[in-house]
Amino acid sequence: MADIEALKFAAEIRISTLETLGAFGSGHIGGAMSICDTLAVLYGGELRHDPENPGWLQRDRLVLSKGHAGPALYSALALRGFFPHEWLQTLNEGGTSLPSHCDMTKTPGVDMTTGSLGQGMSTAIGIALGARLNAWDSYTYLILGDGECDEGQVWEGAIFAPHHKLSNLIAFVDNNKKQLDGTTDEVMNLGDLGAKFNAFGWFTQTVNGHDVDAVKAAIQAAKLETARPSAIILDTIKGYGCTFAENAASNHSMPCAKEDVEAAIAAIRQKLAEVRYV
Repeated sequence: MADIEALKFAAEIRISTLETLGAFGSGHIGGAMSICDTLAVLYGGELRHDPENPGWLQRDRLVLSKGHAGPALYSALALRGFFPHEWLQTLNEGGTSLPSHCDMTKTPGVDMTTGSLGQGMSTAIGIALGARLNAWDSYTYLILGDGECDEGQVWEGAIFAPHHKLSNLIAFVDNNKKQLDGTTDEVMNLGDLGAKFNAFGWFTQTVNGHDVDAVKAAIQAAKLETARPSAIILDTIKGYGCTFAENAASNHSMPCAKEDVEAAIAAIRQKLAEVRYV
């Protein structure tokens, strides 16, 4: 039986993200849609947080290394009460607290400024090391893009984290098989990402990234690992759940026309209604 609350939360994140990008008129719809389910599981209970105290030192932290997918994270944070939902309508406008890419100095609940791809691996490792030095029982979560794994810095970190036995680090790779200029196979074929992380010494799992129960189970299994970091490879579809983006050949960033957004939101609501009554 699917976790209906997590499915509902994922749908709410998708709808809010579509409304956000629709208000701006364009944006990184593909990579935002593909991580909504993971964000729903994290902010639905697996990631320890306090919207009333975003700077709580012993909280779990999320580094969204693929920072261009920030609109999905902003939606999750707004829905959890970190800031007013109305802020979502100001995405990337002058004076906004919600820039196109994540900025920890502007947005309550954002734990690390990101968007320069590859660097999130290093900053997440630093956060995890800091938590250990402070004897905090917190986790650091990291979301990488599959295209981002072209960056050498990712693999330097992949060597470093197991060496230092960072069992408080849980990384996700959003394996949606596309990046800015084409498919990952065309641009830089990375082969079996799970096998690669495993070879570097990580506890590795591969799951359907749109199955909230599978994602939750993988996180819980990762938390039982006490001697090494964990990597969860999310088998996803870029643009998943968005009618005008999911099947588009180029959907890294694209226009979000009002009528398309409205149709996509209606489809999400209909699909959720069908699931709830099966």
